[in-house]
Amino acid sequence: MTLRMSRRQFLIAQSALATAAVCPSAFAQTKIPLVYCESASTEDVRAKVMMDKFVPAIASDFDFKPYFNSTLFKQGTELLAMQRGNLDMSALSIPDFQRQIPAWGIVGNAYVFRDANHMFKVYNSDVGKQLFRMAEDIGIKVLSVHYIGTRHVSLRVKKKINTPADMAGIRLRMPAGEGWQFLGECLGANPTPVPFAEVYTALQTGAIDAQDNPMPLTKTMKFYEVLSQYVLTGHLINCNLFSIAKKKWDAMTPAQQAKLQAAATDYSATVTAQFAAEETELAAFFRSQGMDVYSPDLAAFRKFALDKTRNSKYIKEWVPGMLEKIESL
Repeated sequence: MTLRMSRRQFLIAQSALATAAVCPSAFAQTKIPLVYCESASTEDVRAKVMMDKFVPAIASDFDFKPYFNSTLFKQGTELLAMQRGNLDMSALSIPDFQRQIPAWGIVGNAYVFRDANHMFKVYNSDVGKQLFRMAEDIGIKVLSVHYIGTRHVSLRVKKKINTPADMAGIRLRMPAGEGWQFLGECLGANPTPVPFAEVYTALQTGAIDAQDNPMPLTKTMKFYEVLSQYVLTGHLINCNLFSIAKKKWDAMTPAQQAKLQAAATDYSATVTAQFAAEETELAAFFRSQGMDVYSPDLAAFRKFALDKTRNSKYIKEWVPGMLEKIESL
C-alpha cells in the first residue's frame, strides 16, 4: 500500500520537528540548574546529607551543582554572588546577612539563644518572619535553618581559661566579617580572621592560638590533632540559613517551589538531628584524644559579652523590642 501525505500534513509534521529541535522542553521538561557553594568540606555531615538525601529528592526537576569547601566562591562572599546572579544557593551565616542588614546582628550575638530549641522557637516566631522578610528585601529567600552545633573555644595553648580576662591576648580565629570579629571581642579575645579551610594550618603553625567551631566540625576537620583543650563557653548556638536567590525562586512554578521547599525542610531537619546526636558524644571523644575538656565561669562570660554589647554601636541597630521578644520565648 502506498501512503500519501498531503501538503498540509507535511507542513504540520515539519513544524513539529522544528519545534522539537529548537525547544526540547516541549517534549521533555528541562531541569532547572542550581549552582550551590558553601564552606563545608565533602566529609562534613552537611555535604553527606546533601548528596544522600537532598539532591535525590529534587533530581527530577533540578540540575544541582554543589561546590564544597568554598571552591567556587570565598567564604563570606556567597550572599553577594547570589545577589549578582552568579550563584543560586548557599548555606549562609548570620554575619553574612548582618553585613547588609545590621538588625540581623541580634541573633548572632553571644548568649542571645539559650539552646538549639530556643533558637528554633525564635526563627519560627514573628521575630523570625520579620528577619526573613528583611532577607527577601535584599534578594535572598531563606528556605530552612539547620543547627550545626554550639560554638565553644578550643585552644592549642595550655593556658587555663576561666573568665574572659584569661582570654586577653589570645588570637582567636573567627571568620571574616565585622559581626564575627565582634563576637570574638565579646569573649575577651583578639579575633583574627582566617578562612575555614585554613584553620588547621593556622593552628599547627601558631598563626592563631584558638578557634571556636562546634565540636562536630572540630572532629570532621581534625582540628583536635593540633589542640590541647576545649573550654565549654557555649557562647553561640550555631546555624546555617539554607538560602536561594529570590530571583531564582520567583522564576519557578509553584510546584517546583513546593518540591524544593519540602526537600530543604527535610534536609535541615536531618542535618540538625545528626549534629545534635554527634555532639552529645564528642566531649568523651576529645578527652580520649588527650584534650582537657572543662567548663569555665559561664556567668562571667555571659556578663562580659552582654555588657560589651550594651555599650557597643550594634545594639542601636537592632529592632526596638526584638531582644525582649526573643528572651520571652
